[in-house]
Amino acid sequence: MKKVAVIMGSDSDFPIVKNALTELKNYGVGFECRVMSAHRTPAMAAEFAQNAKKNGFGVIICAAGMAAHLAGVIAGNTTLPVIGIPIKSTFEGLDALLATVQMPSGIPVATVAVNGAKNAALLAIEMLALSDDALAEKLEKAKQDMIDGVVKKDAALQQQIQEL
Repeated sequence: MKKVAVIMGSDSDFPIVKNALTELKNYGVGFECRVMSAHRTPAMAAEFAQNAKKNGFGVIICAAGMAAHLAGVIAGNTTLPVIGIPIKSTFEGLDALLATVQMPSGIPVATVAVNGAKNAALLAIEMLALSDDALAEKLEKAKQDMIDGVVKKDAALQQQIQEL
């Protein structure tokens, strides 16, 4: 199975990013987590992206706040899918969201919600599951568990309404 690279622009992003790592771990997906900056270590970020595929990665998740150029720098240096997590710092994260989602034509970055690390991991898992049936089965079970949970909550609500 391919691994997922999870890159943060700063170690201060870790409290959000750990939600992605936990989700990847829950699905048994290998990952490597690093700190690299689009602005302070651009050559290091570019080199990582250029070698990611040959180093066994299948998807790259990038988390950054404020100017949030990390996902774009990574995407510009690889053909692997890149998922951006805009991190809330200033302007309620709107600056990071716009910087992550507004990519030029030819450099796509899939973008999740501000601080949406869990969904970034799930999207990466879905991408890997396209060629991994066991992983796809885990996703299907998780979706069914969500459905079952909502149905159970609805049944409990209906019971409460009947008792009014």
